[in-house]
Amino acid sequence: MGNLLLTNIKSLAGILESGQTKLAGKEMSNLASIQNAWLKIVDGKIEDYGTMDSLAFGSNQTIETIDCSGRFVLPCYVDSHTHIVFAKTREEEFVMRIKGKSYEEIAEAGGGILNSAARLHQMSEDDLFEAAKTRLNEVINYGTGAIEIKSGYGLSVEDELKMLRVIKRLKVIAPIPIKSTFLGAHAFPKEYKQNRPGYIQLIIEKMLPIIAQENLADYMDVFCDQGFFTTEETDVLLEAAAKFGLKPKIHGNELGFTGGVQTAVKNNAISVDHLEYTGDAEIESLLNSETMPVALPGCSFFLGIPYAPFRKMIDAGLAVCLASDYNPGSTPNGRMGFVVALACSQMKLTPEEAINACTINGAFSLELSNEVGSITKGKLGNIIITKPMESLAIIPYHFGVDQVEKTILNGEVFLGI
Repeated sequence: MGNLLLTNIKSLAGILESGQTKLAGKEMSNLASIQNAWLKIVDGKIEDYGTMDSLAFGSNQTIETIDCSGRFVLPCYVDSHTHIVFAKTREEEFVMRIKGKSYEEIAEAGGGILNSAARLHQMSEDDLFEAAKTRLNEVINYGTGAIEIKSGYGLSVEDELKMLRVIKRLKVIAPIPIKSTFLGAHAFPKEYKQNRPGYIQLIIEKMLPIIAQENLADYMDVFCDQGFFTTEETDVLLEAAAKFGLKPKIHGNELGFTGGVQTAVKNNAISVDHLEYTGDAEIESLLNSETMPVALPGCSFFLGIPYAPFRKMIDAGLAVCLASDYNPGSTPNGRMGFVVALACSQMKLTPEEAINACTINGAFSLELSNEVGSITKGKLGNIIITKPMESLAIIPYHFGVDQVEKTILNGEVFLGI
């Protein structure tokens, strides 16, 4: 836990009062900021901030200081949906899509999630851990200061547990908060294609008890969508997970209007993620709930599918969240700055709305609002120092350029795990 003083900050942005857990509707357009500012981090937590003319140096001042002239300082991104524990990339499927194959056709041919599961089965836990650690270093350097990681490429008792144990090991060594999500209900393994109840029974009777016993997950996620798990199957799985202390999340409405959103609300899910197919009924359902809608624009970009209608959802008064979906098949990218760019260019969010969706609302999606997601006294000193830039809009405007100069975690400059 470090002590650090940042001075001459061009703009200190993302300031929130203590107790604010999320921003909704019109609130999202306000990214509160102070110009020509300073920020002080003591013992790894934000102690104070203000304008430079209010900064008083003590006579025994020995704290490390960074001059942030010309630079913006923001809270670190909170990436609430990733799959960074995987064995191999799947660029051959990318080429198949270029040649006209659909996501469903690739899956039917043994690609997609089942492809990743087969490759993961052949990889040792230690090798998986090292590969995931490399990706974790990568995304932290891009400004991610808290993250969720899912299983779901195991699809067997042995391999799902292997993935979750890797995530648990990452939690131990990582300088950022990590939440673990059990996604055994990601797809049906080949051997259970004709025996769906059998696989659901395997999850409930074999996987969940060990996961609970070894404290391997915070959440249970289900791919509740066309061609995957039905709403009825999702209800059964989430009800069972609740008995083992796992809170619900849902992959929903990526492939059609399949009831995933309503199922998430019915089960009091922390979040429902994807939402490429969202209409008035889904919005109305979400407005009457505490479930956070999460969009994954990198997936829409890479697969060429619709973007979640977040402009309409914000205008309706909803809080919304953005995440990377970093995975080997549909979104091989964990740079949250690019997520901000897609949200602005393709979903018509303002830069301020997009950044709020990637910070404080991301924190809400992981129940970390009291720790990260904003410049707030008492929160972790997890912040981004940008490269010199004229305005916040440079982040989405220069969409192919990483604007993060330094990632500060717990008051210390991040140099790698």
